Amino acid sequence: MDQLANSDGEQPTTTHSERGAGEPHLRITSPDGERGRLELTEERTTIGSGAECSLVIAGADAVHATIVHDERDEYVLTLHGDGLMNANPSDGIAGDRSEILRTGARFTVADWILVFGREEFADHGRPFGGREGGELDDQPPQPARPEYSDSDSDEQHGDLEVRDG
Repeated sequence: MDQLANSDGEQPTTTHSERGAGEPHLRITSPDGERGRLELTEERTTIGSGAECSLVIAGADAVHATIVHDERDEYVLTLHGDGLMNANPSDGIAGDRSEILRTGARFTVADWILVFGREEFADHGRPFGGREGGELDDQPPQPARPEYSDSDSDEQHGDLEVRDG
């Protein structure tokens, strides 16, 4: 790990922080260019045209998308309606329309653009400050995640994992 020290002498660390840390949020852009931000503070966030949704978007399905904060401290998007996302399946192939969100992950609901953000220290996708030599370089493994215990967590997506490479 000594080779990972920054020029200022600081040592990059794991991305295992407190559950929900890093101000997870969505940056939202409407079709006419207006921008907003939604803090993801609930265990389940719903997006759609239904009045009961956390984020109401006219022209969307009643419940167009959900974001679940799972037991591994990941935010998992599931698109129930039409829209683009980073993990688009190939045309004509039915499949799960879910993905673990990382900072910069973009998806659409109706004509709206939504982008996920979370502070780097808490975004589990890039431990130890990222890869030293770029995307094809190996990165040291980080220790196992702490046990995030929260009785309200939704374990629906507990079988999803992030694969490196």
